[in-house]
Amino acid sequence: MSLITSTEDLAQACARFARHPFVTVDTEFLRETTFWPKVCVIQIASDDEAIAIDTLADGLDLGPFFELMRNEAVVKVFHAARQDIEIVWNLAKTIPAPLFDTQVAAMVCGFGDQVSYGELVQSLCRVAVDKSSRFTDWSRRPLSEAQITYALADVTHLRDVYRALLGKLESTNRVDWLVDEMQGLTATSTYEQHPDNAWERFRHRARKPRDLALLMEIAAWREREAQSKDVPRSRILKDDVMLEVALAAPRTADALANLRAFPRGMERSRAGADILAAIERGLARDPDLLPKIERDRRPGASTGATVELLKVLLRQVSEKHGVAAKMIATVDDLEAIASDDRADVAALRGWRREIFGLKALELKRGKLALTVERGRVVTLEWQDTPGEEAVVA
Repeated sequence: MSLITSTEDLAQACARFARHPFVTVDTEFLRETTFWPKVCVIQIASDDEAIAIDTLADGLDLGPFFELMRNEAVVKVFHAARQDIEIVWNLAKTIPAPLFDTQVAAMVCGFGDQVSYGELVQSLCRVAVDKSSRFTDWSRRPLSEAQITYALADVTHLRDVYRALLGKLESTNRVDWLVDEMQGLTATSTYEQHPDNAWERFRHRARKPRDLALLMEIAAWREREAQSKDVPRSRILKDDVMLEVALAAPRTADALANLRAFPRGMERSRAGADILAAIERGLARDPDLLPKIERDRRPGASTGATVELLKVLLRQVSEKHGVAAKMIATVDDLEAIASDDRADVAALRGWRREIFGLKALELKRGKLALTVERGRVVTLEWQDTPGEEAVVA
């Protein structure tokens, strides 16, 4: 079994990996009882070998692994990389670079939204992935041979998946599309969990400045507590309870206790006092200095029909170009475009604008029509010259 348990062996393996143009990487971690993911195993593979790193081994220093992640000469290939990158960032404040995410690449290549690793391996390698060890306890030692075999399979098949997807991207001139998509994954802001920004997950629940002010303070308190104690946010205060407190704005322990969902007895604890203090800070905030509340942007009578047509156009463009619809535009994008030709949305920028955004604007302006031909939706571009026929696209 290729199990690494010492720093010396890890350093030697990483030195070998550094001589390759790319390596595939995956992690096995636990998060059910913690705020920060607890990494238990890290897998790496090159064309020559595959190893599993026992991150819980006594005295093991992951420094050589982090150096490999920083090595700009080696492409790091992940599948659904966000949580793996979050682990590396939390441990070493490093984001692997250069980065290739096969799930994102698969969306660019038309494999649908958030295609799984197993589906890609089956489709591209004609191999069924054994998932029998997926839900085992990766923190228990010793690791079984079955666990290590399972873990290594997640990086060995990934080599062939990477080559197949890279070939498709290069043959369709879409490498730049993937680079564009990688920007969010490689931004440090994606992984920096500032307590003061915790409220943004619930921004659509605030209907007035007071609600927003209280939500900002209570969410920040909960985030700090969860991070400092390394427990899930729900262990501190569940989402629905936090929102109920923010909207009700109780100012005494008795008022807290009267809330239906508030945990019994918590109102008299230190946490209860902290929540009341957060409420007072929220009430003291200057409403004029708060972030602007985004109103619910549901399509009205004037734009609803346009949004429905844009959805049909999006599906047609997605099928024609072999790109997942979700990657081209979201429903929010469509609603924004229906309301404003200059909406600041991704669908009106870059490659998305070229294949969809411009057509969406033409559809709004009556320059483009949709029809069905042989059971498939096609677009008709109307010519400006009177008497000329429409062009099917």
